[in-house]
Amino acid sequence: MSDSCIFCKIVAGAIPSKKIYEDDLVLAFLDIHPQAPVHALVIPKRHIVCMDDLEEADRELVGHLLERTAHVARLLNVAQNGYRTLINTRAHGGQEVDHLHVHILGGARIGPMVCR
Repeated sequence: MSDSCIFCKIVAGAIPSKKIYEDDLVLAFLDIHPQAPVHALVIPKRHIVCMDDLEEADRELVGHLLERTAHVARLLNVAQNGYRTLINTRAHGGQEVDHLHVHILGGARIGPMVCR
């Protein structure tokens, strides 16, 4: 856990969240600044800054994170019609919180991604 990481504080219960799912390895909660009708985040409980910090030893955790992301999408009732998953990495990739997280965006048709 990082003392300054907002997501680590959410995992620890120091900051409230609207939890959707939790197990020993991951936590899913609603995004406080939704970019779609349904916008949730799925995070590993262990502090990992970003995709670029993953190591071979993280394979099982990352597999669990992705499988649970699909599970959360089903819990949110967006799986049948479709949803977008997004992992931003570092500043140029749009990462705003330095803790690995998967966005689930759904509840309406999501347009194509446009890079400027």
